[in-house]
Amino acid sequence: MSNSVALVTGANKGIGREIARGLAAAGLTVYLGARDQERGARAAAELPGEVRVLRLDVTSQAEVDGAAARIEAETGRLDVLVNNAGVALDWAHGPAGADAEALRRSFEVNVFGAVAMTRACLPLLRGAEVGRVVNVSSPLGSLGLLSTPESPIAQRHLLAYSSSKAALNAVTLLYANALRPDGVLVNAVSPGLVATDLNAGSPFPRGERTPAEGAALPIRLALLGADGPTGQFWGEDGIIPW
Repeated sequence: MSNSVALVTGANKGIGREIARGLAAAGLTVYLGARDQERGARAAAELPGEVRVLRLDVTSQAEVDGAAARIEAETGRLDVLVNNAGVALDWAHGPAGADAEALRRSFEVNVFGAVAMTRACLPLLRGAEVGRVVNVSSPLGSLGLLSTPESPIAQRHLLAYSSSKAALNAVTLLYANALRPDGVLVNAVSPGLVATDLNAGSPFPRGERTPAEGAALPIRLALLGADGPTGQFWGEDGIIPW
């Protein structure tokens, strides 16, 4: 992995930072995407290996395109894209109380940001020996689990967050199918219930997993070999139903 290059979005804190840490420790050159350049620089200074800060707001097409162009100019390659940036905006509202604006803002980051990032990086990923895209999702976007009314997942009632993660799961499958001929592996992953800033406002249990524990599975998928799976949704206990 010593010549490989990775980009992790939303990586100045939490699970994203730990994913960046793990990939850098594995010998990859890691671009740490952060909306705030200063916070990104502080995070990068704490990490081992070759970590380069990249100012990156995934809702800005100019910054997305600029990120891909910079990586191409500096390294000429990209082997791994981890779409980790995400938001959760509707902890306090059930479906009846959620408004369209919360959905727009959620989809802007959780879905459109991941699509914009993947599209911009496709030429580089297609040129990799094994291109890998890891989309950080959630069981809260599983239609299989949401369709069981008594399940804890269905009882969260998070219209904006769950629908955006369900859309991200569909995006994962569509990219996986389209990119199979190019040898690019595309998978979704749940880091598990980790107490981070994302769920700081949650009225539900925030979980006892650490960001490092949550990052372990995304890192494993980011380091898959050519014979690795594609088009799957992984959780700590195995495959999660779509």
